[in-house]
Amino acid sequence: MAVLDREEIYSEKKINHTMKKHLKSILAVLITVFSMTGAYSQKKPKSIPVFSKAVYEGNDEVYENNPLGKDEFYNPILQGCYPDPAITRKGDDYYLVVSSFAMFPGVPIFHSNDLVNWTQIGHVLDRTSQLDVHDTGISGGVYAPDIRYNPYNDTFYMITTAFAGGLGNFVVKTKDPMKGWSEPYKLNFEGIDPSIFFDEDGKAYVVHNDAPAQGEELYNGHRVIKVWEYDLEKDQVIAGTDKVIVNGGVDLAKKPIWIEAPHIYKKDGKYFLMCAEGGTGGWHSEVIFVSDSPKGPYVPAPNNPILSQRYLSPNRQNKVDWAGHADLVLGPDDKYYGVFLGIRPNEKDRVNTGRETFILPVDWSGKFPVFENGLVPMEPKLKMPKGVENKTGQNGYFPNGNFIFSDDFTAGKLDYRWIGLRGPREAFISSTEGGIQINPFDANIKEVKPTSTLFHRQQHKNFSFTATMEYQPQSEKDLAGLTCVQSEAFNYVFGITRVGNKNILLLERTEAAGRGRNREVKSEILASTEIDLKKPVSLRVSAKGDDFEFSYSTNGADFQNLGGTVSGDILSTNVAGGFTGNMIGLYATKANDAIPVLE
Repeated sequence: MAVLDREEIYSEKKINHTMKKHLKSILAVLITVFSMTGAYSQKKPKSIPVFSKAVYEGNDEVYENNPLGKDEFYNPILQGCYPDPAITRKGDDYYLVVSSFAMFPGVPIFHSNDLVNWTQIGHVLDRTSQLDVHDTGISGGVYAPDIRYNPYNDTFYMITTAFAGGLGNFVVKTKDPMKGWSEPYKLNFEGIDPSIFFDEDGKAYVVHNDAPAQGEELYNGHRVIKVWEYDLEKDQVIAGTDKVIVNGGVDLAKKPIWIEAPHIYKKDGKYFLMCAEGGTGGWHSEVIFVSDSPKGPYVPAPNNPILSQRYLSPNRQNKVDWAGHADLVLGPDDKYYGVFLGIRPNEKDRVNTGRETFILPVDWSGKFPVFENGLVPMEPKLKMPKGVENKTGQNGYFPNGNFIFSDDFTAGKLDYRWIGLRGPREAFISSTEGGIQINPFDANIKEVKPTSTLFHRQQHKNFSFTATMEYQPQSEKDLAGLTCVQSEAFNYVFGITRVGNKNILLLERTEAAGRGRNREVKSEILASTEIDLKKPVSLRVSAKGDDFEFSYSTNGADFQNLGGTVSGDILSTNVAGGFTGNMIGLYATKANDAIPVLE
């Protein structure tokens, strides 16, 4: 934030020591308040970009063609890259968490009283002491969080896996999710996707995905589910209590793959184990088992899977696919509901929005739960629980459907939708009178390092994102503008740099050939043009499905295209791989390597 030169304000020659102390105290308060509100601005170097406004607008046909009735709401409930949902309830309060990978802060957390209207209340992992992802690829970091409320000690637990920072599996806890979470307790087991279960007798258990014992792996994708007893006093699994409760999946003879994301529930004296099976892709599904004990043995239901879209026509309308990785909760109408991930591919069957959070009612009137309409093509809207009013997009509730999100960065607090990559936003942003300043790092978007970029998720197939920026690059190493990022190896950069004595706007495409560490990453400048920077410049990226366009305006009204129509293929998980969706960023760097050759 801005820092005043105190010596220009008061001098030893003009005021005595006592008065100086009082002024220092007053000044410190004023600096804090003004910095937080953006009301104070010290003159900044023009080589540091200031973004005065950003506008995201989504306009998908599915919402135009399916207007809501008074008793309806849209599905998914969280659009864009909000995957692997888990949910818990305390009284009338519901809390939902999702994966965040190498994004920072980590593990977005949402609150609701009715399962329809959701408010993001922050992030569970909002400190570097809780999360170190500074040197991991974008799809590393935090996977598949689980959140549970333990009524026996009135405490919330969030348990997850971090593929970075040496933490592995860990748990954090709190008495109140609105007030922040503890430092991590590292857990002594391998594997991924841990979940915690609190039994009525006060005992606790952890279940998770793991590899089969050494020498017992039968095929690629063969995994097991393990259970441990958990010591609530020490916040640690109890050594020697681990047991394999599912080997492979529902039917090992059929070689099921990637049994994962386990959750235990208790109903009518029985223990139910629900897991994802088939991998996060076209064969994804949800399956259920039952036992008389939390430690098994577990018997699969005869009607598995209880949720999947894998058997359906690939040409179905308003296609939702990859459904799975679910969690159950009792709703406000005393009916069960399940949250789960799914994707909505574009017209070329590519996934740019990433894996999103959906919800369906669950029929648990029989022995086993079944997702209502979870095995037939999903509809874009649902009936609300009785007595609920749809307030999405109003009064701070998270929007869905088609919507506009506009931010002039004067609110005094950064909206939770803005996130960093591999490090805190506070390390590179400052409030100024004109907007938000992004202080560039010596790293660019292609490096596996913390990047000075403020990201917003792509949440629609058809969208536009426009940012207004004031900037004067000083050299070829300076660049600021927009970036669209599926990963460090698959991205577009639409930014302004300086070549010789000219200010140049360029569009660069980066993509990798091959997989793994030996893949070859190539960057190509698709187009460039000299640009007038006497006034703020507006930069825009827009998409209609797979077709992306980048354009600019020097008067705030008339936009000119640069580079024509380009493919969003590299911004899809189909091409780029990984687990995220396209991230649109306000970007600055002092390590630019995109330098056009001027004629």
